[in-house]
Amino acid sequence: MLKRSILTALVIAAPVITPVFAQAQDRTAETVVATVNGQPITLGQMIVMKQSVQDPNMAGLPDQALWDMLLDQLIRQTAVSETGSETAGVRAQLELQRRNTLAAAAVTEIAEAEPADDEIQAAYDKLFADAEPSTEYSAAHILVDTEEKAKELKAELDEGADFGTLAEENSTGPSGPNKGDLGWFSADQMVAEFGDAVKAMEKGQISDPVQTQFGWHLIKLNDSRVQEAPALDEVREQLVQMVRRDKVEARIEQLATEAEIEKTEGVDPALINETDLLEAE
Repeated sequence: MLKRSILTALVIAAPVITPVFAQAQDRTAETVVATVNGQPITLGQMIVMKQSVQDPNMAGLPDQALWDMLLDQLIRQTAVSETGSETAGVRAQLELQRRNTLAAAAVTEIAEAEPADDEIQAAYDKLFADAEPSTEYSAAHILVDTEEKAKELKAELDEGADFGTLAEENSTGPSGPNKGDLGWFSADQMVAEFGDAVKAMEKGQISDPVQTQFGWHLIKLNDSRVQEAPALDEVREQLVQMVRRDKVEARIEQLATEAEIEKTEGVDPALINETDLLEAE
């Protein structure tokens, strides 16, 4: 009798759960996986929820564990959402989110199309057909505040001092701790006085003091090289992305141009600061 009474009590206390079974052939994004106070949670919402997961630890969970976690979140979200007030601000956010989602889907559809070979070739020609070979330079420098200090250091270098050591000890520029190394660059990437000095130097040469807006430089030219235009295959992926981006921008411009647009005149721009308007029911 005691066991029967306990069992009866447990059955009476347990909540009534009505399972929803979906036929395999009927499983679509609209398939209802749960309801909360009559509001459906769909398989499509679960899939989108999974796509939004950023935590790699969550993404690596077994399907059942991840399903249970996401469904619980959606159930709680749905239950809480019923208590929220639909103010003017909420309606504005919902509409902006709706438009943003639709616009993102449209852009994705445009961008997903694989560019044709002639489009890629045209993009390559646009960038490189008329490109002249360019010279790049590898150099180091010592930057100091005065010409006098630059001349002192130049004298030490002429006597055999190590350029990198003097750069570490004296250069005020950010490259000083790296022995003054500037890596590879083209002359037009530098201020005019510096670029002109480098172009006139020979490999291994150390310049006399060169003045720029940053101070006084001693420059050592390590090497130079001629850069030819890259082969199409070397930059194919960048070209594909460029073609896709151009298509998206062109389509956006076309749609905006063709749209029937009417701007309301006389609205005070200062109203954009009236956040209390969002509180209206």
